[in-house]
Amino acid sequence: MAVLIEAISVVIRAEAILAHYPGGWEEFRDACPNQTLCADGELIRVGFMTPQDTQRFIEDLGRHGIEYLRDGRAADLVVADQQRGLAAPCDWAEFGRVAWEGDHRKQVAACRAKDSKSNQVVTSPGWSFEGSLSARFQFVETGWIPEFMDFLRHEIGFDVYRDLKTGKEVYVGRTGGKSP
Repeated sequence: MAVLIEAISVVIRAEAILAHYPGGWEEFRDACPNQTLCADGELIRVGFMTPQDTQRFIEDLGRHGIEYLRDGRAADLVVADQQRGLAAPCDWAEFGRVAWEGDHRKQVAACRAKDSKSNQVVTSPGWSFEGSLSARFQFVETGWIPEFMDFLRHEIGFDVYRDLKTGKEVYVGRTGGKSP
């Protein structure tokens, strides 16, 4: 099996959570900072929309003995970017694209354990392709609000912008920190 990769994803070896996280899977699941958690039995994925939130999560895992890099290679977790793939060399996971529900026009990024042969992708509860980042991806450089975006407000868990071209609100999921 495989886990969905959208935006910036932290992919963790399930065995690392079971071995190191106080309280194991249940405590980790309950402490997860957002609703993007999904797991296939070997890998666990939590997604983020900003590098700052990603880094904060990785640091928190590190305080629990779950290590990102060892000798320049992914140890217990790896960061996966929806567009670029794995951010570090990794011996235990691989990144690729899969046709969602067999439809080659609907491509999703996914990460699976290195020896897995399955292309079935596990998603978080309630996820659907329509309206997802896989269906309509937009990238904005960190610290740069494009001229067609206007910051409106910070809500719990979101920064809200207005797309000046369409007038529609655009939401950037956040797990903490300060809004612009």
